[in-house]
Amino acid sequence: MSRNRGDGLLAKVDFPLYTLETLTNRHVLVAGGGGASNTGVANGFEIFELSHNGTKFVAEEVMRHETGPNVVMNCSIRNAQGRTYLCAGQESHCQLYRVNVRMVDAAEMRRGSFRAENGLVRRRRRTVSENDNISKTDNNSNTSEKRISFEIRPCDSIQTDFGDDPLQRVVRISHNGKMMATGGIDGKVRIWSFPQMQLLIQLEGHTKELDDLDFSPCDSQLVSIAKDGLALVWGLTGTASREPLLKITCQPPNGTKYLFRRCRFGESSERMFTIANPMSRAGSGAARGLLQQWGGAEARRGALLPEALSALAVRDDGRFVAVGTMYSGSVHLYVAFSLQRVLYVKRAHGMFVTGLAFLPVRGAGPPIASRSEAALLSISVDNCLYVHSLPYPRTVPVWVAIILIVFVLFCTFTLCSYLGI
Repeated sequence: MSRNRGDGLLAKVDFPLYTLETLTNRHVLVAGGGGASNTGVANGFEIFELSHNGTKFVAEEVMRHETGPNVVMNCSIRNAQGRTYLCAGQESHCQLYRVNVRMVDAAEMRRGSFRAENGLVRRRRRTVSENDNISKTDNNSNTSEKRISFEIRPCDSIQTDFGDDPLQRVVRISHNGKMMATGGIDGKVRIWSFPQMQLLIQLEGHTKELDDLDFSPCDSQLVSIAKDGLALVWGLTGTASREPLLKITCQPPNGTKYLFRRCRFGESSERMFTIANPMSRAGSGAARGLLQQWGGAEARRGALLPEALSALAVRDDGRFVAVGTMYSGSVHLYVAFSLQRVLYVKRAHGMFVTGLAFLPVRGAGPPIASRSEAALLSISVDNCLYVHSLPYPRTVPVWVAIILIVFVLFCTFTLCSYLGI
């Protein structure tokens, strides 16, 4: 049984959002931009700290980093060798950033008075009402309170896609932080050492541009999907082979030809999830998206949705999987094992969903205390960051349970007395 629950808007920025990553259990990074044209729309990152006030999730802006004329279309974050790194796709290049953690005064963070040393961090302008609320908060708070902030420092930049019109479409960093995989218009999957960013191997199994990549949880495999209709699983243990371990084609239940769009491993390399859309360019009402769970080259389970799909996410413990739609901006959440839908948020965004991410349960730092079984973040080109929470199943209050127990005992005693037992 699905539950309709959209907790609502967490934050709104002044540029379109294309990619979403979690930094810690309570810090989320969004990125995007308006491109290189002189439109006046910024390009860059924003980081927000999330919390729960007992009623709903709330977000507070932590920092902002602008990337000049380079729009950020895709990114990946990983902790490697005790440091946090961010890789961002900017046209044909992959830009490596180092993310430094800082402790700042809470009052300074609220006023937006702190700056990073590189001079690229600034705070958005606040309204008069916001400033009044901040002043009241500061007067009632401990001035020595410290908060976590971040600095984003540019490091190396390498070209990862080649051809007549090169463009990096996807980047992933392995879970152990030792490899990075990129894919783009030229259809080649490139594996790089990380964070050195030196090319290790080039995989040539696709004939068209890449759409998505993902490392298995133990980093022994890599899955790639492209517009040629194939999902290829590559082995990465020992001497990496230049031939895929598996070649998977979409297996729709209705016989319609589908193209994969996104792919994610589950809690192990034995379980993988994909979303796919029909190849025919029918109207939005006729296109039905397909979510599938795979075991090897066989589709174990599938779920048809009423419209084309644009985003996919799997929680870090493999328990839940979520998809976002292309036309209505809706969000669906499923139990990963059975593909039973447990949450549906109709028209969560005004436009198609460009990114999804679960709040992690195994991430860094203390988790957010809330009455939610799962919390899902979503972004769109409508500049908005939303949260959608799955509440725990309703239980009988303790006092009601006590009254029921007492009532049952009373009835039992009365019945036994009447029967003379």
